[in-house]
Amino acid sequence: MDERTGFVTQMGMDREAAFDVAADLGFDYVEVMLDGPSAHRNVDPESVRKSAEERDLDLAVHLPFTLDVGSPHDHVREGALRELRAAVEVAAAFGAEKGVVHASSNAWRPAWDGETVRATVVDSLADLDAFAAERGVELCAENVPGGWFSIEEFDRLFAETDVSMTLDTGHARIDGLDSAETAAFVADHADRVSHVHLNDTRQPKDEHLPFGAGTIDFERIFAAFPDDWSGTLSLEVFTLEYEYVETSKAHLDDLL
Repeated sequence: MDERTGFVTQMGMDREAAFDVAADLGFDYVEVMLDGPSAHRNVDPESVRKSAEERDLDLAVHLPFTLDVGSPHDHVREGALRELRAAVEVAAAFGAEKGVVHASSNAWRPAWDGETVRATVVDSLADLDAFAAERGVELCAENVPGGWFSIEEFDRLFAETDVSMTLDTGHARIDGLDSAETAAFVADHADRVSHVHLNDTRQPKDEHLPFGAGTIDFERIFAAFPDDWSGTLSLEVFTLEYEYVETSKAHLDDLL
C-alpha cells in the first residue's frame, strides 16, 4: 500500500495542539471534526489552512453527525443538505481533500419502508458528492452500523453513485463482519474504499480503543488492499490523551 496516515480530532481537543502532535508524531494529515465547538460556522478557514501548512500537514474533515440525508420529510432533508454543503465549502476553503459523511437516516422504521429511505440516501449522497467534487473535496460515505445503510448495502451505493467509501472497521464488526469478512469486503471493493477509520474493538461495540488494544486483525485487513492502493488511514481513538494517539501510531507503523 502507498497509504497516508492521520487521526480524527475529538470533541475537547484544541486544534493547534492536535496539529502540533500530528507533526511531531509524523502523521501525514489530520481529520478535523466539523461539529460542536468546531462546527463550520465557528471555523476560520484561513487560520486552519495556515496552521496546517506551517506544520506540513494535509487535511481531511469529518462532516457533521446526525444530519438526516435520508429523511423522507423534504424540509428536514433539504436542511441537512444545506448544512453539509456549508461545511463542505468551509472544508474546501481550508484545503481539506476528503470529507467523511454518514450514509444514514433517522427515519422512523415503523412508518417508512427501506426502499424509500435508501433511495433517498442514494439521491442525497449523489447530489452532495457532485457538490463536493466541484470544490475539490472527495466525499467519503461511512458505513453506519444498524442503520438504513450498513456495510451490506454499500454495493447499491457503489452502483448508483460515484461516492467513495470510508470503511469504519469497528462499525463493520458491529454489523456482523469478522476480520476475515472485512478483509474480503476490502478485496472486493478496494477501488471504492478511499478512506479507513481504524476503529479497534474487543467486541461488537463502537469502542474506538487505542489501536492494537482490541482484537480486530488489522494485518489481515491491510493485506487485502492491493499494492498500489493510495488511500488514507485515520486512527479514530476516543481519547483526549495524546499518549494513546502516540501508542496507536507506533503500533500502526509496525503493522505497515
